[in-house]
Amino acid sequence: MRAEGHKAIVHAAAASNLGQMLNRICIADGIDLVNIVRKPEQETLLRELGAKYVVNSSSDNFMADLTQALIETGATIAFDPIGGGRLASDILTCMETAVSRNSTEYSVYGTDIYKQVYIYGGLDRGPITINRSFGFAWGVNGFLLFNALGKLNKETAIAMRKRIAAEIKTTFASHYTHEVSLAGALQLDAMAVYGKQATGEKYLIRPQS
Repeated sequence: MRAEGHKAIVHAAAASNLGQMLNRICIADGIDLVNIVRKPEQETLLRELGAKYVVNSSSDNFMADLTQALIETGATIAFDPIGGGRLASDILTCMETAVSRNSTEYSVYGTDIYKQVYIYGGLDRGPITINRSFGFAWGVNGFLLFNALGKLNKETAIAMRKRIAAEIKTTFASHYTHEVSLAGALQLDAMAVYGKQATGEKYLIRPQS
């Protein structure tokens, strides 16, 4: 976000372990975060964890709610672990609506405010649908953590690792429903649960058990 000149973040599937970590980081660092979830109970969970901006993608008011959150935060960068479908397109559409609300002149090319969506997962393995209603100043790219870390200088990377080590039981804490051995992870009943990739039903595999 900071490296590319944005000031706030949009995150999808935001009730996940990673989403909860990001919420805690943003609260600690004073960064506005727009959380996208798909269930009312996930909204409740994140608000109880201190999230200010939570929108439900299954709501009839999703686009309006997302646009309002983007107006209030100024977020122009998003991270999407879902991948397939039209969510990336919807985010860009709402970003364009938010940044163009005070425009005094119309341009067929849209605004010149750059809007970025990074896709870092494949919860939906279908095709990504882009409905181009947001001008030309935008990008949809893949995001891989190791590539991003490789662009950082040594001092920054060390500082990040030190922060994770210091906050591993707080900011970066993960929660698991069950712990299984490597052999246990191959059992059909275990696969039936963790294979759903559902919030709150993660398994921790301990190979040495």
